[in-house]
Amino acid sequence: MYTWLKHPSILGYDVAGEVVEVGKDVTRFQVGDRVVGFAVGTDEKVNDPAEGAFQEYVVLRPDLTSPVPSSLSYEAASVIPLGLSTAAAGLFQEDTLALHLPSLSPKPTNQTLIVWGGSTSVGCNAIQLGVAAGYEVFTTCSPSNFDLVRRLGASKAFDYRSKSVVPDMINAMKGKTAAGALTMGDGAAEACMQILAKCKGNKFVAMATGPLLKPEPKSLVLLRTAVYFVSWMVAYKIKGLFNGVKSNFIFSTSVTHNGVGKAVFADFLPKALENGIFVASPEPFVVGKGLEAIQEAFSIQEKGVSAKKVVVSL
Repeated sequence: MYTWLKHPSILGYDVAGEVVEVGKDVTRFQVGDRVVGFAVGTDEKVNDPAEGAFQEYVVLRPDLTSPVPSSLSYEAASVIPLGLSTAAAGLFQEDTLALHLPSLSPKPTNQTLIVWGGSTSVGCNAIQLGVAAGYEVFTTCSPSNFDLVRRLGASKAFDYRSKSVVPDMINAMKGKTAAGALTMGDGAAEACMQILAKCKGNKFVAMATGPLLKPEPKSLVLLRTAVYFVSWMVAYKIKGLFNGVKSNFIFSTSVTHNGVGKAVFADFLPKALENGIFVASPEPFVVGKGLEAIQEAFSIQEKGVSAKKVVVSL
């Protein structure tokens, strides 16, 4: 996926910390400010290791950076950037759901947004952004996380493991106008296509995750994964034609180049965090300190966490 990167490269998107230096044209920040930012060094158009998060000093772009209140720890703030950017790409870009941008005083749109995977990092941010943009939000998660997604603003939560989740959501959407769906997780895109096919409104699925090849191949990994992904995508698009449902994948760093990043990180997030309209979620799970802890953090992430985001403190 990242064929343009050259070794050695520095990965990582999420970062929070103190400003130690500002560029000559930067006016929004000064040395000593507490900030959270989206590091986009791996973006193809950026391709700059200085802008990768996994280092002690990170170059951030002002339009992808937000001040954080003193009440919010760096560890808690660091859960925001990638989830927020991915959600924003799916909700607000013209080639995805193209919803209204978030604001501190949103006007009701009388439309309902479906967020499949509401307790994930992307889902927690998508729920809050959807509500801040004036949309009612229906979401899925484990019953143990129902309270979490409701606190974030979802009006209804459904158990994604339930055998009746699709008909239950179709029934809940009766009389409502769909704003589209944002999906995370295996099988999410297929389920949301079934739901939107029965709804009126925006029949569009913005996909934050792709299909999973199970079991994972042990040989010819890249080739077999690519063949599986392409064949799945073709089949999904064909099903969409028959069901009148359009779709597109999300790439988080695209918000760098189209104004969505600025609208969220510069225009919305600072006041939203300060006023408590937007909260850092999911809960940070601090697993170590120092750059040497990052590999272990990935190992923990691979095993899976629920309604938490793995964080390393530097």
